[in-house]
Amino acid sequence: MKEDLKNIILTEIDALKKEGLEPDIILAGGEFLLNAGDLLVNLNLKIYEVEELGYDAVIADSQALGLMKKASRRVSVDPFLKDRERETWDELGRV
Repeated sequence: MKEDLKNIILTEIDALKKEGLEPDIILAGGEFLLNAGDLLVNLNLKIYEVEELGYDAVIADSQALGLMKKASRRVSVDPFLKDRERETWDELGRV
């Protein structure tokens, strides 16, 4: 799960850079930080907790945020948690 999520985050950062932006912040919900916060440590982004985002995070260029429609990308940890929950129930069903 974490490796897939890390790849998605890096892909979104690269997409912003290809559009000429410089992603420098990540706004992350509390649940996102609990489940994937360790992935953000070495990304050279300022991390801000925004409780209202829940399981989501927004990667953005702070200089362009609010000025451009595509100055940010949203990522969610929720689908990965649902996959993990489904796998757990499947495994319990086999026992």
